[in-house]
Amino acid sequence: MKIDAGPVQPRRRMNLTPMIDVVFLLLVFFMMVSRFGGLHGLPMAVAGQGGAAWTGPPRLVDLHGALVSLNGLDTPLDALPQALAALMQSPSDPIILRPDAQASVQDMVAVLEVLRAAGLTQLVVVE
Repeated sequence: MKIDAGPVQPRRRMNLTPMIDVVFLLLVFFMMVSRFGGLHGLPMAVAGQGGAAWTGPPRLVDLHGALVSLNGLDTPLDALPQALAALMQSPSDPIILRPDAQASVQDMVAVLEVLRAAGLTQLVVVE
């Protein structure tokens, strides 16, 4: 006696579309959160408890947004190294940088780059 179970259906293959979607989403996620290139740090001194006594005239650079002032006098950013040179005995004399609330990080980095390019090495950032 022959038992008829109906038509023979071919085996269904597993659908890979959802797995491919997940792989692409993971790929995009890791591409977005990964770092492309190294971090560039700006070495600077941080005002602490101790330290050497201050010598020479004051060298206070205030950052008011994109505006820069040296000892209270507005100074163009490109003229800042020359104005500071008149107040310094050597390039290793400390310079105090004081950003206010309107100064962005980019403004601070621009001032640091100009001063570093001029060979001024002792930059102290205070609040």
